[in-house]
Amino acid sequence: MAERVAILGVGMHPWGKWGRNFVEYGLHAANEALADAGLAWRDIQFVSGADTIRNGYPGFVSGATFAQALGWTGARVTSCYAACASGATAIAAARAQILAGLSDVALVVGADTTPKGFFAPVGGERRDDPDWLRFHLLGATNPTYFALYARRRMELFGATEADFAAVKVKNARHGAANPNARYRTEVTAGEVLASPVVADPLRLLEICATSDGGAAVVLSSMEFARRHGHRRPVTVAAVSTVTPRFPQTVIEMPNFATDSAVATSGEPGPTFRQSIARAAYEEAGIGPEEVDVAEVYDLSTALELDWYEDIGLCKEGEAEKLLRDGDTAVGGRIPVNPSGGLSSFGEAIPAQAIAQVCELSMQLRGQASGRQVEGAKVGVSANQGLFGHGSSVLVTR
Repeated sequence: MAERVAILGVGMHPWGKWGRNFVEYGLHAANEALADAGLAWRDIQFVSGADTIRNGYPGFVSGATFAQALGWTGARVTSCYAACASGATAIAAARAQILAGLSDVALVVGADTTPKGFFAPVGGERRDDPDWLRFHLLGATNPTYFALYARRRMELFGATEADFAAVKVKNARHGAANPNARYRTEVTAGEVLASPVVADPLRLLEICATSDGGAAVVLSSMEFARRHGHRRPVTVAAVSTVTPRFPQTVIEMPNFATDSAVATSGEPGPTFRQSIARAAYEEAGIGPEEVDVAEVYDLSTALELDWYEDIGLCKEGEAEKLLRDGDTAVGGRIPVNPSGGLSSFGEAIPAQAIAQVCELSMQLRGQASGRQVEGAKVGVSANQGLFGHGSSVLVTR
């Protein structure tokens, strides 16, 4: 069981479509996290930036970009890119520095400014790039393969369009209470089902937007936390950044051709997404039955249902029942996405895995006003970056 690190502070810039430089959002989130931790910028020994690839060279070297914006102090830096899992990879890098004894306290920051519309491949005409090939050979924009996953659930497990709409209704209700969410209006199932079809069976209100936003956390050793008056902080118990196992390989669309769970030994094994949280549970010595609250990567409403099963909240094929019984709403047995999820935030790619940890930390502190999961002691996040980046962070108090 790995040693734990403390989460001393969390901060966010509200999500939206602000159209300003991404550094502004990261700086805002970083200063909030520092204030929450009761620390000054000069106290930070290591900066871990989650990269944005759509904002020029400063986005590729985000650790140094944020350190410069805060004011050069000589702190060590790193910059991490893992698509939608970038924030968790940045957290993993900071945690490793602390556990190795190379730094006592670290700042992790991610922020993004996004273009209009859904994300397109980066880099122009790159015909050997699997992302370019995905769009041009298969016509598989992101909403297209979200819809294929939805059709899979309908075929295998009897999911209905009403179930998908119910996920949106739940998350919109949670997001309405979150001051950092972009969309803060509750919706009815009828409104969801009346919104335009984007990729059958998914409708406009069931697919996440692209957003601007920022998130930051301050991590430290437990000894540093005690010295600075944090006697019982929320802690990072585990971070999973696993990759797939052959033949569960991921090229551009995870699990489409390899969803039969066969490990290299020929024995039945977990799918890639199932392995993500499982690795975190094993590292922390905690089982999914001990989880009180979860933040998952709801690129679409249907995908949220897949995650219920992938992180062990229920058996395969039982996600719809969990939803219908109200178990995944705040007040239910195992609330999922009390933040409102990507449904209420949209994607700000480098920030979103960090934002999940911010939400879980606030929940475990009892500070999530209007959406609080009472008595939460264990939280898990789940996220996935394109081309085989797993992402799960387990937090405890």
